Amino acid sequence: MAALTISADEEKRLKGLGFLNNKGTDDFSARVLTVNGKVTAAQQRCLAEAAEQFGNGNLTFTTRQTVEVQGIPYEKIEAFQAYIAKEGLETGGTGPKVRPIVSCKGTTCQYGLLDSFAISEEIHERFYKGYHDVKLPHKFKIAVGGCPNNCVKPNLNDLGIIGQSVPNFDEAACKGCKKCAIEAVCPMGAARVVDKKLHIDPEVCIHCGRCRGKCHFDAMKESTYGFKIYIGGRWGKKISHGRALSKVFTSKEEAMDVIERTILFFRDNGLPGERFAETIERLGFENVEKALLG
Repeated sequence: MAALTISADEEKRLKGLGFLNNKGTDDFSARVLTVNGKVTAAQQRCLAEAAEQFGNGNLTFTTRQTVEVQGIPYEKIEAFQAYIAKEGLETGGTGPKVRPIVSCKGTTCQYGLLDSFAISEEIHERFYKGYHDVKLPHKFKIAVGGCPNNCVKPNLNDLGIIGQSVPNFDEAACKGCKKCAIEAVCPMGAARVVDKKLHIDPEVCIHCGRCRGKCHFDAMKESTYGFKIYIGGRWGKKISHGRALSKVFTSKEEAMDVIERTILFFRDNGLPGERFAETIERLGFENVEKALLG
């Protein structure tokens, strides 16, 4: 293969559209968005056909749940875009802006505490597409996790959401059983019977929902569902563990508002080339949290 012959400006333009040059060639890998890691059978067929018709027949999957179609010649890029558009597919996912949303399968998972597919799709429409022209100091990654199992590592993203099930303990109904069903099922050891009464340590409880409905006397019959939001996570050469905001948000609208505030705060306060973790470190977590929740 001959070396890349197009101009640097054209290569940059194509990268912004989701076409990444395969080094040493005039061919590109097209980064196709899946919205939340979920595609239909028709979309999969379309991608397979496109890979054979325009590329080298290979599909690869990125860590951000996008699909890359390899080996597309420069002159076939526009035709490829038109072909996949018939199934509602598009390319993108690069640059200093909100990146494609990553989601776990919490919608269908036995441990899921929220509809992760629906929420991540809403975030995609509102903040990936809706904020597509909003230039940020650096990339901004968002992950949606259905429960504290953290399968998609929400706390290693610039912003992460984790489904929560905050136990509503009815102390009056508690019988202080010698073999407490709640204590037995708690994976963190946060629930313990002391002096014939169940106690839940709020510093240890992760709101996983395992205890809900397990008490034989309905002392833990219900729980409050919500969202925990982490900010400032980062994975890569420099690793930063995100920190959770002090509040569990009990409405989706409130959580979405915090996402929007966070993106705009980063836009207005981040320095060029600075990841959000560095912005938080520079300004102080308490100050950033106050600005987001104030």
